[in-house]
Amino acid sequence: MISGLIDLKRAGEQGLVAQLTGQLRGLIAAGRIAKGRALPSSRRLAGDLGVSRNTVTYAFEQLAAEGYLAASHGRRPVVTFDGGEPIEGTGVAASKARSATPRLSAWASKLKQTDWPMSYQAPLKPLRPGHGDAREFPNEVWARCLRRSAVRAGKRELGPVNRARLRQALAHYLAASRGVRAAVDQIVILPSAQAALTLIAAVLITPGDEVLVEDPGYPGAAAAFRASGARVTGIGLDRQGMQQMPRMAAPKLIFTTPSHQHPTGRLMSLARRTAFLGSSRPGRTWIVEDDYDGEFHYDSRPVPSLQGLDAHGRVFYVGTFSKAMTSDIRLGYLVVPPALVSTFEIAQRHIGLIASSHIQEALAEFITDGHFLAHLRRMRRLYHLRRDHLVDGLQRHLGEALTVEVPQGGIQLVARLKRGRADQAVVKRLVDAGVEARALSGLALGKPRDHGLLLGFAAWRESEISAAVRTMAACF
Repeated sequence: MISGLIDLKRAGEQGLVAQLTGQLRGLIAAGRIAKGRALPSSRRLAGDLGVSRNTVTYAFEQLAAEGYLAASHGRRPVVTFDGGEPIEGTGVAASKARSATPRLSAWASKLKQTDWPMSYQAPLKPLRPGHGDAREFPNEVWARCLRRSAVRAGKRELGPVNRARLRQALAHYLAASRGVRAAVDQIVILPSAQAALTLIAAVLITPGDEVLVEDPGYPGAAAAFRASGARVTGIGLDRQGMQQMPRMAAPKLIFTTPSHQHPTGRLMSLARRTAFLGSSRPGRTWIVEDDYDGEFHYDSRPVPSLQGLDAHGRVFYVGTFSKAMTSDIRLGYLVVPPALVSTFEIAQRHIGLIASSHIQEALAEFITDGHFLAHLRRMRRLYHLRRDHLVDGLQRHLGEALTVEVPQGGIQLVARLKRGRADQAVVKRLVDAGVEARALSGLALGKPRDHGLLLGFAAWRESEISAAVRTMAACF
């Protein structure tokens, strides 16, 4: 590989020996050829470079005299200089290059301004929000689906990036369970729900466009839209989640989580959904409905999706399998309004947000054979019990410090601080003690209106929840 780092010019002002000596000296000084490494033999290097053996020998001898190499008869020369520091005259300044602050694009700079994803996402600990229990997933059944997909891979045509079998299975499932109205070609399969938001922002947002989001809300949405140059404005919450927009508002896009508002878990009623659609202007305002954990309802029947109630083709419906199945499946989906289908297909391929066809085919079988619905029914019962167990533990052990909001569904809940606003400090103390939470104030766009803890319950068994609550009580 050393010969590939050397560029000799036969018509240069310097002779070949001087050029070779200078370039080797620079590579060693910069640490590109490390101390203790043996160089190629003079015969081998001469052949690789297309020069005489004497040219290489003279260069090695000069570098040995300068202390860069140790050379002995019959052995390859070995680097003795510990490089990495700039050497005057070599034109190399590796240490300065490493310490220079990189210049980022406006997109990357805006991403760095958000606290998302959570900075302490190390090994999973109770009671981190946003996760289901991967230990309860039917891995043997899923493995059989994966094996069959792999066996059939050689017989499948390359076909479209969004596999027809999975799109058909999803269209039937979403229509029956969430009231989504979608033709097969409206469904885009993506690596994650966040990828769906990134794709929407790339296609729809022009720098300066106004986007309305829930406040407090899902930080990944605000991050995606801000990075595209949007002016992101927060809309406050009431008991039904996102409040109705001001009458004169006509933003480019509205992002909402009506089934279980993130983070509070509040459910937007059917009447509010209808009014919400009525106040947005078709052709001027797009709505993004994120149904991140809409599979899990415990105390009431699910309300039909905004997308299914929409008669003007203005709602995007975003979903993911990471909550219902396992987080490492890396599959989400997006239902696109009919007028934008061809545009999004091109944009998806252009950006490269393409999910594995092997996984798509396996998931299609998992759904059509009934395994997905059977798993959901079991997990609904299990997560319902875990929610109630966490609520009971918090009320018994921390009732004087926290007010618990009991969500009607979902995989996490909010516990508000009764006294004080130091939820960031509380979270730090809990994390140090081995219990993860998210500060509610950290999910606000501007000045926080709410202070409390976002706690997950779905991923943790009752014994783990009890131990975490005891640790919390000790910390408080």
